[in-house]
Amino acid sequence: MYYLPMKPLIVCVHAVTLLGSVCLAQPDPNWLNHDRTRPLPPEVQPGTPSTQEEPGRAPSDALVLFDGSDLSAWASLNGEATEWVIKDGAMECVPGSGYIRTRQSFGDCQLHIEWATPTNSEASGQGHGNSGVFFGLTRYEVQVLGSYGNETYADGSAGSVYGQYPPQVNASLPPGEWQTYDIIWTAPSFDQEGELLSKACLTVFHNGVLIQNHVQLTGPTDWLTRAPYSAHPAKLPIALQDHGNPVRYRNIWIRELGDSGKPEFLLPDSVLDSYTGTYQRRDGRTVTISRGRNGLLVLDFFGNRFDLYAQGPAHFFAKTTDVQCKFKILDGDPAVLISVGEGDDPYRKVE
Repeated sequence: MYYLPMKPLIVCVHAVTLLGSVCLAQPDPNWLNHDRTRPLPPEVQPGTPSTQEEPGRAPSDALVLFDGSDLSAWASLNGEATEWVIKDGAMECVPGSGYIRTRQSFGDCQLHIEWATPTNSEASGQGHGNSGVFFGLTRYEVQVLGSYGNETYADGSAGSVYGQYPPQVNASLPPGEWQTYDIIWTAPSFDQEGELLSKACLTVFHNGVLIQNHVQLTGPTDWLTRAPYSAHPAKLPIALQDHGNPVRYRNIWIRELGDSGKPEFLLPDSVLDSYTGTYQRRDGRTVTISRGRNGLLVLDFFGNRFDLYAQGPAHFFAKTTDVQCKFKILDGDPAVLISVGEGDDPYRKVE
C-alpha cells in the first residue's frame, strides 16, 4: 500500500504524478472574486425521480434519447434501423440482433439511463441480464448485469468498468425491477499525431449510490485483454450491448458538458462512401473528398486537407477552419456546396 506524504503541497504533487489529475477545474482568472458583472448560470428546471411504475422527467436542458415512444434516436452499429423493439414503454434487446447505438455522437456528458433484467431467467453469473452501456461507440463499457444475489467475477458485475474497476459496492435491485445509472463521462483526448493527451474518466451512481468515483480508464474495456488507447474522435455514439439477454431500457437522457460545439452524427458507411469522389468547379478547378482516419470524410481543398464531421445527413463541417460542405443534387447531378467563412461555391461530381 502506498501512503501519501502528510504535507499538503507534496500530497498534491505526488497525487498528480502518480494518479493523474483528479480535479482539473480552476477558478476563471478573467473574473474578480464575487464579480457583480459576471453572468449568472442559466436556469434549468430539474427533472423528477422515477418510480418502479413510471419513469421520471428529464431536466429541461437534457436531450431525451428515449421516452418510451420511438427509436428514432437509435440505430444498429452500421447506422441502419435497429431490430430492438418497444414493449410497454421500454426498449428491449432482441437477442442476436446486435448492439444499438445513438445516431448522434457525444463527448463529455452526463447520461441517465434506466434498465431492468429479465425475471424469467434461470441463468447465473455472466448469463443473467448481461448487457452494457458503452461510450466511444463500443470502446468503454459500464457493465449491466443482474447482480442481485448473483455471484460473478468482481470486475464484471453490475456497475463495473468492465475488466478494470469493480463497483465500490453492490447496489443492485432484484430481477425485473427498474434500476438507474447516472454516469459522468469524460472522453479521452489525443493530439494531431494520435498520441494520448488525457485518459477517459468515469463516475457512476447506481440507484443513487456512488460506485465509481472519477476512475481513469487504462484504455478500452474488453474481455481477457487490457488493450491500449488508440486515437479516435472526441465525440462518438453511445451504445447498448446485445449479449443475448432481453434486457430492457427506459428514460434515457443526456446532458452535454463543457463547450460541446455543434451536434455531430455518425452516418452509415454507405452514405459516407456515396459522397467520395472528385468534384469540379465551373472554372475547372477540382477538389477531392475521400475517407480518412477513423472513417471520416476528408476534403482535399487546394492543397489543404480537412477532416469533415457530420452535422446532419448531408451537412459537414471542419473543426480547424470554418469550412462547410453541403451535399445535394444540382440540376440532376451530385454536387457539393463548399463555403469558407461565407457563401456557397458549387462543385459538381465528375468521378
